[in-house]
Amino acid sequence: MITYYDDRSVRVTSEAIRVADRAYPLMELAEIWHQRGTRSWRVLANRGALGIGLIGPVVAALIGIALAVRFHSSITVTLAIIGVSCLVGFAVGPVADLLLEFLDRSYTRGSHRLEIWVRWHGEPVRLLQTTDALRFGQIYRALQRAVEQRQGMPRPR
Repeated sequence: MITYYDDRSVRVTSEAIRVADRAYPLMELAEIWHQRGTRSWRVLANRGALGIGLIGPVVAALIGIALAVRFHSSITVTLAIIGVSCLVGFAVGPVADLLLEFLDRSYTRGSHRLEIWVRWHGEPVRLLQTTDALRFGQIYRALQRAVEQRQGMPRPR
């Protein structure tokens, strides 16, 4: 028996797919397909907040520089405003790597609910539902490889 994918809740082997406590032998599956559900607005809102967190200090610095130039005050006050504005802009530097990592992870996970369905004993059965696009892809590809090893099985669409 070959194991194609294995985590704490899903295991795909050359014989069966096990999800949680249920096992579905590959020979008993008549059809395999996947569906993409609705978009998660919470994920999109989180991405927007991360983008604002990245851009906010830079915009504040640019506004500070524009105001310093617009005010016709002494050179010392103008340089102080520009200096503080630049420090605010540079504040995003140390935090940017962390924010970009969170942003990258949100795209890796995806913003849609993803499902894997099978026809088992004539009835449609949802095997898996997740919003983690990376995990979904790994499981679905593992299922495709397992099915390809079985002769006469319908290939997942």
